[in-house]
Amino acid sequence: MGNYNGATMTIQTSKFTTSLREWRKLRKMSQLDLALAADVSQRHVSWLETGRSKPSREMVVRLSDAMEVPLRERNHILSAAGFAKLYSERNLDEPAMEPIKNVLVDMLAHHEPYPAFVLDRNWDIKMQNQAANIMFSIVGDPDETWEAIGDDGSHNMALLTVHPKGLRQFISNWNTIAGPFVQRLKKEAIDSADPDVLKRYEYLASFVEARDHPIGEAILPMLPIEIDLGGPKLNLCSVISTFGTAQDITANELRVETFYPADEQTAKFFNE
Repeated sequence: MGNYNGATMTIQTSKFTTSLREWRKLRKMSQLDLALAADVSQRHVSWLETGRSKPSREMVVRLSDAMEVPLRERNHILSAAGFAKLYSERNLDEPAMEPIKNVLVDMLAHHEPYPAFVLDRNWDIKMQNQAANIMFSIVGDPDETWEAIGDDGSHNMALLTVHPKGLRQFISNWNTIAGPFVQRLKKEAIDSADPDVLKRYEYLASFVEARDHPIGEAILPMLPIEIDLGGPKLNLCSVISTFGTAQDITANELRVETFYPADEQTAKFFNE
């Protein structure tokens, strides 16, 4: 594949050169930066961007690796260069995904008695453990809460966090975590370069006042969350893990959010 001539080759080359240039600029890389990261010559990068050279499929993958392009978008770049898509996208319930799903089930179970969730790239909850159910129930009826925040049935964890009628009303250190949390959402949206994800970010960010997420706010590796229920006060730390070497789009975009107790009182609450 990829052997084109005439008008067809021009169209494909134009699509690829545009994609390559846009991703390089998005990653704030010069042609030299990309050349060094991909272990190719700067001249070759320049010729690929101008269409003087046509990339092999292996070169498209190498450049995508160097620019840390998400698997979903790599398929688009491969298509733009005239090649078939390389990465599959399977539903989590498909037989081929059973090994991944089994790992996730084990991770959730092993994290008991503390809350843990499996989220997709949009922060929609795909799986959760029993402790997560308890975490939801202590702030009210889950169905009523989802309805109050206007959730469309996807059970979006990010929306639940930022909406004034969601978890946010119980987070006593909101002014501390709002900035890093929104910055995390923003970085994920920009890194994806997906219009739908960017649009969702804008919607979520609209619930947070600008003063709560100043520009340049650092993204913390571990997010401390203080939940005040008017009685017990829970101090939790949120950690997000991903499948770093997944070759399936669905698995690559999944993340596991786990909550850990930050003090003895919180640990006791979930262990009772």
